[in-house]
Amino acid sequence: SPGPTALRFRVDAAATETWEDAWQGHCEHALGRLGDVIVRRRDGIHAYQLAVVVDDAAQAVTHVVRGADLLESTPWQRAIQRALGLPLLAYAHLPVITEPSGAKLAKSRRSLPVDAGAAVLYETLRLLRQEPLPELARASVGELWRWARAHWRGERLRGIATVPAAPATQKG
Repeated sequence: SPGPTALRFRVDAAATETWEDAWQGHCEHALGRLGDVIVRRRDGIHAYQLAVVVDDAAQAVTHVVRGADLLESTPWQRAIQRALGLPLLAYAHLPVITEPSGAKLAKSRRSLPVDAGAAVLYETLRLLRQEPLPELARASVGELWRWARAHWRGERLRGIATVPAAPATQKG
């Protein structure tokens, strides 16, 4: 129920969470530097860090693939998984495509959304260093997805947290 304060998960200030991320490589975060994390907001709603851990466990999730901008959430989630006796998951944090300023692409800043369009998909594969063949620039969405599934090379993303978008990826 709602109350005057949020409920926090107290982290062990001396503890370190360490794991091998599929694309970011070796990750090590001191929990004391991150501090305690809210698990229930003041309005009584369970906060993201707890909700995602419980939801992943309930669905028997084993691998989490998301943007590198969420890498900092992983130590808290692993600490909560440990505290609840839940399995630790495998993580893969993809690079985030950014605007020239370094900000993450976002519709709120008039960035072009990555939709199902073939031209945008081709450019996204290129930005993610998958090296699509030049003739695929005129391919259909289906052809691009087939090529991407057959030729995906995650190792090309290792250690890369952000990828600057080409000017053509931006709206004016």
